Amino acid sequence: MDPTPTAMQMITRRHFFSRSATGIGGVALASLLNPALLGARQQSLPARGSSTRGPYHTPRAKRVIYLFQAGAPSQMELFDFKPRLDELQGIELPDSVRNGQRITGMSSGQNSLPVTRPMVRFARHGRCGAWVSNLLPYTAGIVDNITIVKTLHTEAINHDPAMTFIVTGHEQPGRPSLGAWASYGLGSDNQNLPTFVVLHSKGSAKVDAIPLASRMWGTAFLPSMHQGVRFRSSGDPILYLNNPPGIAEPTRRRMLDRIGRLNQLQHEEVGDPEILTRIAQYELAYRMQSGVPELMDLSDESEMTLRMYGPDASKPGTYGANCLLARRLIERGVRFVQLFHRGWDHHEDLPVNLSRQCRDTDQPSAALVQDLKQRGLLDDTLVVWAGEFGRTVYCQGELTANNYGRDHHPRCFSIWMAGGGTKPGITYGETDDFSYNIVDRPVHVHDLNATILHCLGLDHEQLTYRFQGRDHRLTDVHGDVAYDLLA
Repeated sequence: MDPTPTAMQMITRRHFFSRSATGIGGVALASLLNPALLGARQQSLPARGSSTRGPYHTPRAKRVIYLFQAGAPSQMELFDFKPRLDELQGIELPDSVRNGQRITGMSSGQNSLPVTRPMVRFARHGRCGAWVSNLLPYTAGIVDNITIVKTLHTEAINHDPAMTFIVTGHEQPGRPSLGAWASYGLGSDNQNLPTFVVLHSKGSAKVDAIPLASRMWGTAFLPSMHQGVRFRSSGDPILYLNNPPGIAEPTRRRMLDRIGRLNQLQHEEVGDPEILTRIAQYELAYRMQSGVPELMDLSDESEMTLRMYGPDASKPGTYGANCLLARRLIERGVRFVQLFHRGWDHHEDLPVNLSRQCRDTDQPSAALVQDLKQRGLLDDTLVVWAGEFGRTVYCQGELTANNYGRDHHPRCFSIWMAGGGTKPGITYGETDDFSYNIVDRPVHVHDLNATILHCLGLDHEQLTYRFQGRDHRLTDVHGDVAYDLLA
């Protein structure tokens, strides 16, 4: 064991004050373990190095539910209506449209890139007259409550870097996720549940689901107390939450108290703030033993509510059940819920596989918005429905009369947002006749993230964390708030 790092930590400013102020550490630990003892405010540990102690301005949203459609839904089959594709069916993608833009290795070797019309029907819906395909009848019913953005664009062209980019602001791993930044900036409204919760569901499409790395909800260099906590889809929602066999609750409490005292002594010796995080996480796990079972018990949900979310609402791990669980989480003060639904990567058999995904997600997504609105929660809850990029207008693989696939396309894709201060009933931006390039009002991924933080009352330029000699932020040195999307 090299004693040098320990010796260096023992002469830090933190160590000096912790030694010179005997007793303060014990008081701090007591307030952490039981805030009521000292009348302390119910909040999470202060974020180390935080440039904020709450919102910078009056927030439009108190919380976020992010419905992430992993694999990239095709915008042309869902929201970006392109009637000219009927007459352009089968022609070679014009060079003037592609304009030398790179394409993936999966279709770059094709002899032809034939334009392919979507095998769906579009119609206008709602008072706003938004175009939505027949694959999304329930979403069509809420268009007056959502903001459709057709001009989101990104830089990555493959799934892993694209997903990493949209949720962390960087293609390369090693940066905090959006949910972690929200937790770091705002803290928690509930001491018995995590600030940031992650839910997974697998779609019905017959495709290999895109793998999801834990960095998608990680903290990187932020204090690890802001890590997203993944709830499992079967069995215990959180592993090791229950006491081991033979360990009674009073015994567990004594164990945690003694471990906490040992950890506090270690913190006084070395000054590592992650030790305080460890103490806090032990205590959170203890409190979740009562909070999580109550959360997962749907017996207090009405039959009408369960029917609204669809036939899968009572099946743990399904998209419908997770949408309902997301609403229950934010009702209990969880700040950020990110639901990952996999199965949207349709390089082949798109007509069949896309319809299956839409059956999974359409009704629950719309129900979530309606449910929040009925309960008076939509105004201060931001709901985001998005994938990591879009799909190409040309066919990948063989084009037949009733089948086709589409490759990755980062140049433009469609998402929607609801509540949280967004402007309902609008369709924003425009793409060309091929849904290949943006012709009006682009929105970059950095702009989307800046706007989400703005809705939460956070300034993406000021919410920073110093690491390795520089101030880092979610949007790096990029991004502008898309004020046109806000009410």
